[in-house]
Amino acid sequence: MPAKKFLSKDDILRAIRSTLSNRAAARYLGVGYHLYRDYAKLYKDDETGQTLFEKHKNQQGKGIPKWQKNGPTGGKMPKILDIVEGRVNHAHFTPQRIKDKLIQEGYLAEECAICKFADRRVIDYKMPLLIHFKDGNKRNYANGNLELLCYNCYFISVGNIYNEKDLMQIEGHTHVNSTNTEMVEFELDEYHIERLRSLGLWEHDNNTNGEEFISKW
Repeated sequence: MPAKKFLSKDDILRAIRSTLSNRAAARYLGVGYHLYRDYAKLYKDDETGQTLFEKHKNQQGKGIPKWQKNGPTGGKMPKILDIVEGRVNHAHFTPQRIKDKLIQEGYLAEECAICKFADRRVIDYKMPLLIHFKDGNKRNYANGNLELLCYNCYFISVGNIYNEKDLMQIEGHTHVNSTNTEMVEFELDEYHIERLRSLGLWEHDNNTNGEEFISKW
């Protein structure tokens, strides 16, 4: 289990100076809200004696736009043009949400910019596409600086998708014994069954266990 990220008092104060709420401070530092909260409660303000968490509470949401109050995954998102042109700080939203919005509003074609790969995974309809910042600055969402790359083209043209620790875990995995013939049991939920059925890939009655589905591939 990876160790928790350490936040110093200076880290918390820096985030507080740059944001209007504790949740925004957590996003500013790139950590989860609960981790931020635990550290912010450890440190006290020298003048008031309050914890830094209490001091930075903004329950009324003063100065915070309505679209920002519900955090990076909720609330109405502003026009993507405001993010692209720098009028709204991209840090208020997750990269995935920004990517989805860029695709929805036509700023990025939903395909690899190099090889044009655009296949979707059958189970959940997702595409293996990553945002590539051409200038290397992951804060620069300016139009023309972004493109979508499939995992293969990203690896070949840009570099490793994963950090060194991730790669060690992937490349150092334990191989499954090929002589093991024990049956592996699995169960698909209703959502994935309906998805497969809509694609014409599920032709079983309720008494099947999915064995026929595996044999089709």
